[in-house]
Amino acid sequence: MQAPELVDRMIQGDRRAVARAISLVENAAPQLREIMAGLAPHSGGARIVGLTGSPGVGKSTSTNALVKALRARGESVAVLAVDPSSPFTGGALLGDRVRMQEHATDSGVFIRSMASRGHLGGLSWATPHALRVLDAAGFDVILVETVGVGQAEVDIARHADTTVVLCAPGMGDSVQAAKAGVLEIADIFVVNKADREGARVTVRELRQMVGQVERAPEEWKPPIVSTVAAKGGGVEELLERLDQHHAHLKDSGELDRRRFARAREEIEAIVMSALRDRLADIHGHAGLDKLADAVATGHGDPYTAADTLLSALDR
Repeated sequence: MQAPELVDRMIQGDRRAVARAISLVENAAPQLREIMAGLAPHSGGARIVGLTGSPGVGKSTSTNALVKALRARGESVAVLAVDPSSPFTGGALLGDRVRMQEHATDSGVFIRSMASRGHLGGLSWATPHALRVLDAAGFDVILVETVGVGQAEVDIARHADTTVVLCAPGMGDSVQAAKAGVLEIADIFVVNKADREGARVTVRELRQMVGQVERAPEEWKPPIVSTVAAKGGGVEELLERLDQHHAHLKDSGELDRRRFARAREEIEAIVMSALRDRLADIHGHAGLDKLADAVATGHGDPYTAADTLLSALDR
């Protein structure tokens, strides 16, 4: 399928075309440039909600519950679930698809697992492009569920409009949030499994930590929502908080600022990828050994040698 035809079918709602485009994204296919150019006029309409937290807090269950609630309101939903990579094939382990089987026949739901492939921060390197594909495909809401990697998992804040940080009682999550910087990225805190012992303590600790952060009166203060996602408890309140935060982003102009920053970072990532490819050319450059010998024997300096190599690549 040629890129223009693929773009047309995606815009018309062809789910197979969407899946094909994300596969091309993951494989960094040559058609990617043409596809992204074709999708550009159709992007910008979706709400992107990120869900993150430590392993075992119920991210997949919460995502599944949100899908149900959003579909009940008539909104189309895409789920981008970043799973750990298989050590054998490099592919995603597909745990989220197993948990969301009930939505498999719903034409208003699209679920895609992506492998992290060793990328740190809880996301795949291809996540920004995949989000652009799903956005242009016309979904109302895109839910991004990150790998459960704990303290380092803050990349999602740079890619989502709203970041939901999930905690669970008895797992020390409130302490982890305090020392990991997760406190700064959360727009909404969710204490899942709130029917378990210690849930009130977790809520209280999070409330104290949120209260310690100085904010201007007009700034958003992250609310804390208690849920039992497996039973649907508290999901409607979470949905209401998501709506409130989105309204705040639009009214304050923060939504445009976040999306501008997202676009800027996406461009920078593409440039850095191109530079890494050029670095590979430098490594195999015929003059590198000669320059290295000059530096090693004191007949040259490394900065002049580096400038010489860069000048050769620019020609």
